Amino acid sequence: MAEKKKPAGTTFRMDVQQLDRLIRLLQEKGYETHGPVARDGVIMYDRIAGTGDLPSGYVDEQDRGRYRLLKTDSDALFGFVVGLHAWKKYLFPPELKLWQAERNGHGFVSNGDVPTPRNLALIGVRSCELHAIAIQDRIFTGGDYIDPFYAAQRKKLFLVAVNCSAPGKNCFCASMGTGPQATSGFDVCLTEIVEDAGHYFVVQAGSRKGQKMLEDLQLPEAAESEQKAAIACLENAVRKFRKVLDTEGLQRKIYERFEHPHWEEVAKRCLACGNCTMVCPTCFCTTVEDVTDLSGNVAQRIRKWDSCFNLEHSYIHGGSVRESTASRYRQWLTHKFATWVDQFGTMGCVGCGRCITWCPVGIDVTQEIKKLTKEQERVKTVTPVEES
Repeated sequence: MAEKKKPAGTTFRMDVQQLDRLIRLLQEKGYETHGPVARDGVIMYDRIAGTGDLPSGYVDEQDRGRYRLLKTDSDALFGFVVGLHAWKKYLFPPELKLWQAERNGHGFVSNGDVPTPRNLALIGVRSCELHAIAIQDRIFTGGDYIDPFYAAQRKKLFLVAVNCSAPGKNCFCASMGTGPQATSGFDVCLTEIVEDAGHYFVVQAGSRKGQKMLEDLQLPEAAESEQKAAIACLENAVRKFRKVLDTEGLQRKIYERFEHPHWEEVAKRCLACGNCTMVCPTCFCTTVEDVTDLSGNVAQRIRKWDSCFNLEHSYIHGGSVRESTASRYRQWLTHKFATWVDQFGTMGCVGCGRCITWCPVGIDVTQEIKKLTKEQERVKTVTPVEES
C-alpha cells in the first residue's frame, strides 16, 4: 500500500544520511549539486558530490577586514556564516560570452545564442542570500529589459536553504529584514540541530518541487520537541546579533547629506579597490569587452563584472564623471541605501556583512552610515541627477 502523502506545510526530520540521499536524488533528477566547501582557508561555493564535501566542523571568524576559518570538533555541516563567494555567480557569472563571430572563408558567421543554462541545485543558501537573489530577480527580469541568460538559468534552480544559527560579528540582516530565518524563496529549508542526543535537520518545503522531493525521500515528521529545538535555535540566533542599522528614513537622510564632509573622511581610508562590490551578492555593474584571437578568425563580445569604484566605470567622452574616491564611495553607498529604492523598490543591501569582512582597511558601512546621519541639522538637499 502506497504511503499517504503528507499535507503541504508538514515539518520533517532529516538526518545526515538522508541529506546525502537528497543530494543524490537531485543528481539523479539531472541537477548539478553545488554547496559550501572549505578550500584555501575560506568557505567557497563549488560542486559537491555529497555531504562528505561539506565543511563539517568549520567555523569562520569575521570582523572588520578580517576572516579566519577554523576547524572545530563540532559535527555541524553549516556552522559557518557566509562564504567568500555569493551565489549570484551562478545566475550572473563573473564572465559571460554574449556573442561570437567566426571567419568561414566567405565572411563572418555570428553566433548570438544565449549560453545553455544548467540544472543547478544550490545547497546551503542563507536567508540573506535568498533575498539577494530576489533583488537580482527584479533587476534582471522585473523590468522591460530581460537578461536572457539570467532568466533562463533562474528557471533551472533548485534552492536548499539553511537557517542561520550563529550570525557573525559583521552580520546585520536582522536590521534589513532579510534574516536570519528563511521565510520564502526556497524549495527546501533546513534548520541544523547539533545536540548531545543527535545531529539532525528540521526540514520544510517551500515549493511544489521541494514538497515532491521530500515525499520521494519518505522522511518522518519532526517530533514536537524537534520543532521546538529549531525554533529555539532561531530565537537564539536573533539574540546574537551585534550590528544594528536603523533604516527608518535612511533614504531621505542620505539624500540630505549629499555634500556632507564625512564622504571625504571615508575617502581618506578607502582604497577604491572594489572588494566590497566583488563580494556583494546584489551588485550588478558590468563592462563589455570585444576581443579577437591572434589569428583574427574569431571575435567575441564578453560581459565581465565591473565596479563603480573603478575610475573607468564612469568614463564618458572627455573623462570620468567620478574622479575622486569620495565621489565613488558616495555613489556606492547612496545607490545601495537610497537610489536603489527608487529603481527597484527595495534597498540593495541584505546585511550579509561581506563588504565589511573583505574591506582591506576594515571600513564598516553600518558605522559610516551612523556617522553620516547622526547630525540632526539638514545639509544641502539634492536629487540624484545633480550628482557630479
